Amino acid sequence: MKAVVCQNSELSVRDLPEPVPGQGQVLVSVLRCGICGSDLHMRHEFDHMHELLKRVGYGDIFPTAQDPVVFGHEFCCEVLDYGPGCDRRLKPGTRVVAQPIVQSARGVHLAGYDRQFNGGYAERMLLQETALVPVPNGLGAEMAALTEPMAVGLHAVRRGELKRKDVAIVIGCGPVGLATICILKTRGVRTIIASDFSPGRRALAQKCGADVVIDPADGSPYANWREYGFMGDLPTLMNMAVETREKLGRLPVPWYTAWRIAEALGAAPPRPVIFECVGVPGVLQQIIDGAPLLSRVVVAGVCMQVDRIEPALAIQKEIELRFVFGHSPLEYRDTVHLIAEGKVNCAPMITGTVGLDGVAGAFEALRDPERHAKILVDPAAR
Repeated sequence: MKAVVCQNSELSVRDLPEPVPGQGQVLVSVLRCGICGSDLHMRHEFDHMHELLKRVGYGDIFPTAQDPVVFGHEFCCEVLDYGPGCDRRLKPGTRVVAQPIVQSARGVHLAGYDRQFNGGYAERMLLQETALVPVPNGLGAEMAALTEPMAVGLHAVRRGELKRKDVAIVIGCGPVGLATICILKTRGVRTIIASDFSPGRRALAQKCGADVVIDPADGSPYANWREYGFMGDLPTLMNMAVETREKLGRLPVPWYTAWRIAEALGAAPPRPVIFECVGVPGVLQQIIDGAPLLSRVVVAGVCMQVDRIEPALAIQKEIELRFVFGHSPLEYRDTVHLIAEGKVNCAPMITGTVGLDGVAGAFEALRDPERHAKILVDPAAR
């Protein structure tokens, strides 16, 4: 079969042996596969990531730059055949999506970032039968292939723990930021502010559901903090504490009892939830510098370099950092149903489609934020 192989940072179309499904595995034909920003980074960062993953016990499986790797973890496929030990509940020809995992005797592999199991930049690949999710409602392969990046957005939003009345600020409107905006809109969040230097990406953010778009070259996404009731400085927070104590002290119950009751009922100072979706050094510190007090920051952008922040400032502002990665099987399943039921407007994210021969060019095209957000690979295209 034909596939796009990355080796020593070079991309080339090669003929590879046909994959043969093993125990519990399924052979599928790739219909569409998205090019992820992680693929663009990993092309030049395999050795770095290999060493990093050693520190979390995954280095023996994860490849190095010298290994031939077939990218692609955002896919929609069609079932072809089963390996031994499978339940075979889905008929051949069934359209499916799946988390990019395959289990072998060595452990769980990430298809698309693996020596043994190729990803979706190929005509065919292997998946774990238990990971398969049938595509519902006749959803097309193009939209179904967005399940994985949208599930990343769903996971980030869930970790943000927003309520409908909250204000969300999305920093960076690449695919991760756009997916986050789509999910925030689906969950009915009252105000979504999106910030990006690119006019093209700001336009896409509006199409995906952002209520306010900001060019950080002209203004700050945190400039209207008073409008939303946020606290921009420490004296405001200290005054609120003193005034609250005095007001509760006038009640016919002990002030500390009233305080506990108010907390149990959910009373709390308003806080924005900020999604960092850029993943380059310096952005976290910029957020800490600019964000209102008590902000919750969900870090979804993958920064591959060592970064520096000023903890003392984050402490004085009581900024909460939450780092997120991937998605759960349930989040993945729920995401494809959200897309198929028309509850998520993620179609604006797709800006191009290429065949296998066009993948290398697509990697270069994705450097220009004015041209593209998400390019899909169609292995059957010639």
